[in-house]
Amino acid sequence: MIDFEKIQASVDSILDMMSALTNERNATPPNSEQSDAIFTVDQLAEFLDLSKPSIYAKISNGELPVIKKQKRCYFFKADIIDYLRKDRVKPNYEIEEQVSQIIKGKS
Repeated sequence: MIDFEKIQASVDSILDMMSALTNERNATPPNSEQSDAIFTVDQLAEFLDLSKPSIYAKISNGELPVIKKQKRCYFFKADIIDYLRKDRVKPNYEIEEQVSQIIKGKS
């Protein structure tokens, strides 16, 4: 004789496992959104508040880290943030701190 209650319990258990796996797969680890986000030229132009021709000029000059696939350009958000940070001007307190550490290191 078929025990339908056992079959239903097994099906419920399988559905619970599938739901857990789906939730686990859809969960994003911290900061992964920032590093995995990808911009198109239009999105990058908006993000940087630049025109599309300016973006293409920067690509042509080798200024922007770009991924070219099938005549299209893509940009990792993390690479763009690094690109912006390289020209960051340090505030005086950071410069003073670096100088103090250098002086202490020579003593």
